[in-house]
Amino acid sequence: MLILILLPAAFLLPPGAGAGEIIGGREARPHSRRYMAYLEIQRGKKNFSCGGFLVSKDFVLTAAHCNGDEITVYLGAHNIKNKQEQGRQVIPARAKIPHPEYDKETDNNDIMLLQLKRKAELTQWVKTIPLPRADKKLKPRRKCSVAGWGWTSAKRNKTSDTLQEVDVVVIRDDACSYHDYNSCTMLCAGDPRKDKNPSKGDSGGPLVCRGKAQGIVSYGSGDGTPPAVYTRVSTFVPWIQEEIKKLHP
Repeated sequence: MLILILLPAAFLLPPGAGAGEIIGGREARPHSRRYMAYLEIQRGKKNFSCGGFLVSKDFVLTAAHCNGDEITVYLGAHNIKNKQEQGRQVIPARAKIPHPEYDKETDNNDIMLLQLKRKAELTQWVKTIPLPRADKKLKPRRKCSVAGWGWTSAKRNKTSDTLQEVDVVVIRDDACSYHDYNSCTMLCAGDPRKDKNPSKGDSGGPLVCRGKAQGIVSYGSGDGTPPAVYTRVSTFVPWIQEEIKKLHP
């Protein structure tokens, strides 16, 4: 997933890659995930997209590898091609705050806050999603879900117009064989025996477990094979709160 799954060598989305789509999933019920954000990103002469999620009226969380020169945030969207879609809000990012220790080589600390130029209006189409408690780790076998507008097939170089979703299961840290995997800042989800996974273009979207955003799509195998690696949100809750407080003294 070029951008969605930012794999150090396999999944990382290069600048200019298109948004990816969920593999092995289904189209989400329109506006059932009101916290979802679609990010339109310009980096130099390249344009690409990522996912994200609304955590307060004026802040969106996404992956640090989704950074760019200009980022436009779409809230309340289902069919991203439908410019007349009811309830859609389009808001440019005022500030981009990637984690100061984000490592492009290992994808460690792959998290970024976006401050919106104006507050989003919370409606029947737009809603925030709660974060987990700080340092609260998920147990293996927990069933979660992930959504995005990325590829629906690793062999199909095309993004989805409509929001896709798929259920995935958290796996043990020692079962996640990626070389640079860090269990303190990352979590792994996806049964290797099942063809269900986020893909190119889904980067930055949330891994949702029991109604909370527990992970951020970061990277994967590159061929769409599970599992995928997610930024462990609970580790970064104090940093998130501190950065928001700085901008809202």
